[in-house]
Amino acid sequence: MFPWGFSPFNQDMFKKLQKMKPQEIEKYVYDMMGKMFPPEMNGMNFGMTPPIMETSPPQNEESPPEIDARVFETHDDVFVIIPIKDKDSLKDIKIAHTSNQLIIRHMPDWEDKHTITLPAIVRKKGTKATYQDGTLEIRLQKNIDLQFSEIDINEKF
Repeated sequence: MFPWGFSPFNQDMFKKLQKMKPQEIEKYVYDMMGKMFPPEMNGMNFGMTPPIMETSPPQNEESPPEIDARVFETHDDVFVIIPIKDKDSLKDIKIAHTSNQLIIRHMPDWEDKHTITLPAIVRKKGTKATYQDGTLEIRLQKNIDLQFSEIDINEKF
């Protein structure tokens, strides 16, 4: 039986936990998880990133300014709406896409590249971009994939 009055979480432990900062707790958990896995799995982070890498980008690399893009989807299409202040810059902008990302180059500066993750898988063909009243509208047709693969569940004892 568990003895009454004895708990590993006594008053001193509660006081220590209250004084700890969230960053310290996160670092402690990350370190402990790193110790649990074998060294050959060191490169895999299993969804956990160290707190230092999570908050700050590399100091020597400057990221391009973010663009103000709104992304939304309807039943048939995915729309990306981008305000463009200078109509003359349209001739320099290059737009491409994969099945789940939209890549915009040379906006606002020539060396800038922006990647926007799309909320749904889109078709290779049929994308249209139109400019009207200071707004660039990119319309991508959704790709409906009806090929399902059934997965068997094996029971182990």
